[in-house]
Amino acid sequence: MIQLNRVSRWYGQVIGVNDVSCLIDRGITALLGPNGAGKSTMMKLITGQIRPTTGQITVFGERPFANTRVFKRLGYCPEIENSYDDMSGREVVTMLGAFSGIPRDRLKSRVAEVIEMVGMTANADRKVGGYSKGMRQRIKIAQGIVHDPEILILDEPLNGLDPVGRRDVTLLLHELGSQGKCVVVSSHILYEVEMMTRNILLMNKGRLLAQGDIYAIRSLIDRHPHRIAIESPQARQLAKRLLDLPCVLSVKLDASDSRLLELETRQPDQFYAQFPEIVLEERFRVIRFESPDNNLESVFSYLVNG
Repeated sequence: MIQLNRVSRWYGQVIGVNDVSCLIDRGITALLGPNGAGKSTMMKLITGQIRPTTGQITVFGERPFANTRVFKRLGYCPEIENSYDDMSGREVVTMLGAFSGIPRDRLKSRVAEVIEMVGMTANADRKVGGYSKGMRQRIKIAQGIVHDPEILILDEPLNGLDPVGRRDVTLLLHELGSQGKCVVVSSHILYEVEMMTRNILLMNKGRLLAQGDIYAIRSLIDRHPHRIAIESPQARQLAKRLLDLPCVLSVKLDASDSRLLELETRQPDQFYAQFPEIVLEERFRVIRFESPDNNLESVFSYLVNG
């Protein structure tokens, strides 16, 4: 649905995005990177707000810049807080829904529907100027989906939301993705992305470092040993047994807690296959078993700094 082919965008001497090529299809895709990575520039390119300096971008097979055919099928929730403070949330969503071409006889019911979807029914008739940051975020999402777009672009949509709001919006995005919509979400917060999707575009300093399933990307980083943490009341005996495995590089016992150990392996799949057999055969008791490296923070650190 979205295709970038060697796209770059410069602001004078500053590079916004640099030679980016990728395909984005249905479902949720997270655009992940630190502040200044180029995420917002990429979203402005996709939504047709700016042209690429070089390269080509297409949305629904068309160039999006100033293209009303693309705009009608696309929803956008910007990060910036420029809103109509003297209007109520309902009035804002109604106005923007009317601009998007929703027929008058359907507009009122559709506005009520999306306001309910974002959890703002009780506060919809209050002026936006009196909203909290989280309420403003919810109304921005409502205006972004009111015309039922096929592609939804959300720049830091969880910013300013409390934990309940983050959960509610995450569930809504999952629902939209399951309906076959293309949902692109930017974030610089790793654990937020892990709750939303496994499909990521990882950016840093304007460049696309990696794209795809987070665990598939992690499996390719084989020059870094894969760490696995285990908690067991028999940690010392378990460590001795695990050192016998050819796939285990090292085992380290925690000096502050005798129940904890951490091992390193370059063959995690082989270890995961053998470990349950060892536990069952020798009746080790395992309280906790996890990998600190099977997460976005690890992947991001390896790809940016490794």
